Amino acid sequence: MAEALPFPFLGLVGQTEMKLALLLSVINPLVGGVLLVGPRGTGKTTAVRSLLNLLPDIERSSCFYGCLPEDVEAGGIDAVCPDCSRKYAEGRSLVVKEPVRLVELPLNSRIEDVVGGLDERAVIHDRMRLKRGILAHADQNILYVDEVNLLDDEIVDAILDAAALGTYTVRRGPITASYNARFTLIGSMNPEEGRLRPQILDRFGLRVIVRGLTEAQERLEAYRRTRAYRIQPRQFIQQYNQETLIARDEVTYARGMLPQVEIPPPVAEAGIRLIQKLRIDSLRAEITLFEAARALAAADSRTTVTLDDLRTVSPMALRLRRSPFMEDYFAERKREDAQLYKFLHTLDPRTNSE
Repeated sequence: MAEALPFPFLGLVGQTEMKLALLLSVINPLVGGVLLVGPRGTGKTTAVRSLLNLLPDIERSSCFYGCLPEDVEAGGIDAVCPDCSRKYAEGRSLVVKEPVRLVELPLNSRIEDVVGGLDERAVIHDRMRLKRGILAHADQNILYVDEVNLLDDEIVDAILDAAALGTYTVRRGPITASYNARFTLIGSMNPEEGRLRPQILDRFGLRVIVRGLTEAQERLEAYRRTRAYRIQPRQFIQQYNQETLIARDEVTYARGMLPQVEIPPPVAEAGIRLIQKLRIDSLRAEITLFEAARALAAADSRTTVTLDDLRTVSPMALRLRRSPFMEDYFAERKREDAQLYKFLHTLDPRTNSE
């Protein structure tokens, strides 16, 4: 199989906001993922794929069915497959340390591919067992959905529900199985190819408008780096190896520091006032705004969020959240209620007698 050699993250030219949003999303999963919106050829997919080199290794199930030690702790030895129950009884580990993977969702995926279905190998041996879908394979990884605006609604709904809960359940006839789905969700789209449903858009935490590089020197440098990478990828990646290792340690440190980061009341109140002034209804706005600010503070080795942190992350967290349709809808309902209350007043017999 071909070896994946992603473009180094630190070799990306420009696109500061996009790179910051991606880093904040992997430092703090509560940010709620990232949506990259922009035309073709602006480096969205390249940036997402290059993010992997900055992430520390994780413990992953070594079993085809995804059995984990916590499954045994929660449901007993019968909660794992026979092979894993034997391993557990013998004191052998059910997990291995592996790098974080980028799980890309193909545009032609079926719902069975995404959530899972009956395992054909088990059926051959007269056993009913479910196999994990893409969502389960994305557990503790990055799930990247390119052209998210073109996916079928039922697939998008399944992804968003799993991302919100961190787990999902599959039912196929008499067989039921629940899987962990604790992934960082990153989506990208070209608005020329279609709009994204408002309820889907609201589920993404940070929203980045990715435009093409405007400075001539930046475009020329991007070309030179791309050419060098395509001609000798290993040599090009090696140039950024030391910087990448340092950045990886910084991401690991920020993750460990995150629980200590607090938001002072004056800063939190300022954030709420900003959301109210923008007339944003969704409570997800506060979650993304504050969690992104906490991630930024942790990335800067600080335990206190400042107003500057809010200023930095506010555009990413709050753009594309207002709904002109809902504003018009509520305005019309307000006028309707005013008329209703006016007519209700006429029901008073004392008013009619005057």
